[in-house]
Amino acid sequence: MIHTFVLFCLFFCHLFGVFSETVSVMEGDSVTLYTDVTEIHEDDEIVWKYGAENTLIAEINKAAGVYSTSDVPDERFRDRLKLDRQTGSLIITNITTQHTGDYEVQMSGAILSSQTYHVSVYARLSVPVISSNSSSSSSSSSCSLVCSVLNVGHVTLSWYKGNSLLSSISVSDLSISLSLPLEVEYQEKNSYSCVINNPIRNQTTHLDISKLCQPCSDSVHCCGFTETVIRLVLSALVGVASAAVLVYDIRSTRGRRI
Repeated sequence: MIHTFVLFCLFFCHLFGVFSETVSVMEGDSVTLYTDVTEIHEDDEIVWKYGAENTLIAEINKAAGVYSTSDVPDERFRDRLKLDRQTGSLIITNITTQHTGDYEVQMSGAILSSQTYHVSVYARLSVPVISSNSSSSSSSSSCSLVCSVLNVGHVTLSWYKGNSLLSSISVSDLSISLSLPLEVEYQEKNSYSCVINNPIRNQTTHLDISKLCQPCSDSVHCCGFTETVIRLVLSALVGVASAAVLVYDIRSTRGRRI
């Protein structure tokens, strides 16, 4: 029974041209949503709709000479839509994350057909930044690092040792900052990299251990930021106190001479 129902659905979709497809694209790129025709006939009509409200964004009526994308009420599509006059395909230029959603094309005339696209638009990826985090080091023989990215969404941030995944963190929200820690041994010879990726692209930053991970050579560099500030303040106070005592001694000596 189920097998018969599946065959019927496949036959129905093939007969009436009902299809659905997922398209992924990067922000700022152009994307073309194709129809299933190679050439529009004289009596064909094609309409493109967007979103759950089925907002009309483009239409073609070849007999009436209508090829319209200019009367779109949705400001998000202003000056971004083009139509292929031969096939009726819709071109969205300079696409943004605001254009994510469902697009439906309905064609009538010689052949009835309908097709739906779900378009996912991903923001541009920023380059991961690797920095040292010496105050968080758990031992004197290891180097504590952190990889960070700002204002990202729908991405995964990962540490790799060679080609092996060490750790990762994912986020589905938009405009959020991510950071991922890593601890390595000083003077280690292994290759490490931090990678941010979405379903389309990735950005990689390679770790320069010799630059960011150096054994402590003095007490100032070995302590954390807060401890360093405290030491500097105490040193300044000692210096001021010493100067005050010296001035007092000089004045006292001059007073006795007079």
